[in-house]
Amino acid sequence: MIRETKILFIPYKHPKPAYISMIKKVDILNFITDSRKAPNDVKTHNQLVTHLGADNEPTIVTMLGELKAQRVVREVDKNGEKAYQVIAR
Repeated sequence: MIRETKILFIPYKHPKPAYISMIKKVDILNFITDSRKAPNDVKTHNQLVTHLGADNEPTIVTMLGELKAQRVVREVDKNGEKAYQVIAR
């Protein structure tokens, strides 16, 4: 006697690996400036959060504080909004 077997397929969505969502200081610096095309570019806080992800905002704020303390980034005013400029290479 032959039995028919049905296989039940349950889709599994893999969780996002931690290393993909991890943000680094170099990501912030690379977005603010392009050393060849726009070395003195200024980006606002909203532009940083939009580009790097709103879910990373607490991390972005912490890292910007560290970069300001290390004198790598300067906080400037751009049209009445908080903005950042890279001052060290």
